[in-house]
Amino acid sequence: MSLFNQVEEIKQKILHESEKISDEASLKSFQERFLSKKSELNGLMSHIKELAGEEKAKFGQSVNNARNAVQEAFQKKADEINQKILERKLEKEKIDISLPSMNYEVGGINPFYLVQDEIMDIFVSMGYEVKEGPDVESDEYNFQRMNIPESHPAREMQDSFYIDPRTLLRTHTSPEQAHAMDEKGGKPLMMICPGKCFRRDDDDVTHSHQFGQVEGLVVGPGISLANLKATLELFVRKMFGEKREVRFRGSYFPFTEPSVEVDISCMNCGGKGCSTCKGTGFIEILGAGMVHPNVLRMSGYDPDKVSGFAFGIGIERVAMLRYKIDDIRKFYQSDVRFIEQFKRR
Repeated sequence: MSLFNQVEEIKQKILHESEKISDEASLKSFQERFLSKKSELNGLMSHIKELAGEEKAKFGQSVNNARNAVQEAFQKKADEINQKILERKLEKEKIDISLPSMNYEVGGINPFYLVQDEIMDIFVSMGYEVKEGPDVESDEYNFQRMNIPESHPAREMQDSFYIDPRTLLRTHTSPEQAHAMDEKGGKPLMMICPGKCFRRDDDDVTHSHQFGQVEGLVVGPGISLANLKATLELFVRKMFGEKREVRFRGSYFPFTEPSVEVDISCMNCGGKGCSTCKGTGFIEILGAGMVHPNVLRMSGYDPDKVSGFAFGIGIERVAMLRYKIDDIRKFYQSDVRFIEQFKRR
């Protein structure tokens, strides 16, 4: 049998085999057997040296034509199989448009976080740096570094959740102020520290064993009570409106001297007196004062060269005033009906 007849015979045999291709496995098997470099058809090219001049070119062309015919048959079967795979996939994954659609509702944000974020935005716009600390603190930073030694009566006001004799859940965010002053190493500082605090209070409409604070601290040369007053007046008017009046009353905190309670004119009656403000025309919103010299010294600052002020804002307190919320427990009860009132529209 001539080489040319062998080419034709092998081609027809392979084309007959291509008709048996029915799935991916047989398609792959066919490709490996008949379209690889070691296939029987390609092997015929080794005989080209047995031919003379013009016959070599004709034989090479004959083998190439046979390979092209086999490749076309293979591609035709590949297209058919891929189309069947696609049809099965579409049938399996098709969507039943008669089914009701999914109903995705936009959730609300707890007013605690709305107010916390707004307070932070106000102070960040003034140039304050945000510092966050751990909920679990040492007795040293929670009390001693805040000028509250072990025998101090102020500890009774902050009846605490102790983990061991030296470790507790923080009762205020003030420890982060001490940590920040340590980091600054006597350099000027301007910061706020938002976060949760914990005290052993009985829960009722105005008290909770957990609550949020945003405390602020400014330390540097020439800081005065006038700077504190201007700062808090700006905060109050941004938070509660330009018509709010601010009143300072003398108070006592172990870590500030002098200390003040800060009141704002009642938003309900405009300062005339009503049940909301108990007839006084003012509502207390936060405590503040000039940083006690002992606190500065314990953090590496010289109170003869620098001074500072600090303030503490109750997040729930502000939120209850802003949104007229009558029970602090609503912030923590995960009642969807309560949260839905604060959806962003």
